[in-house]
Amino acid sequence: MFSDFLSRLIQSEPEPLPDADARLALTALMVRIARSDGDYAAEERRRIDRICETRYALSPDEARRLREDAEGLEAEAPDTVRFTRAIKDAVPYDHRLAVIEALWQVALADGERDAEEEALMRMASNFLGITDMDSALARQRMEERE
Repeated sequence: MFSDFLSRLIQSEPEPLPDADARLALTALMVRIARSDGDYAAEERRRIDRICETRYALSPDEARRLREDAEGLEAEAPDTVRFTRAIKDAVPYDHRLAVIEALWQVALADGERDAEEEALMRMASNFLGITDMDSALARQRMEERE
């Protein structure tokens, strides 16, 4: 279902993604972070929905549908390295930084800082071209919101 989207995303010189495609790719990355510890909890799904509602001005149903589509994309997406690098090449820095904040919200949604999630966050931040400092500051901002 997502093979055309993924082939456009992971080509050697991808075009910038239209907003709807960027939303889908970035939401799929949130799903990947949430699934990384082997426990894709209901609270993580609700958090992704709320992030999508707020960040993209979606209704609850639209946000849920975006997350569900992103779950399908995430399941078909290549390894995290190629997936995040493709997003880096196709999405502007400020959008990627906002995604790091959203990813931290998801990672922190269950109230625990899991080692697998943190490792994936470090890797995703690096591959998205986000500095360690910017990622740490994003995590702190999200912890303060909790």
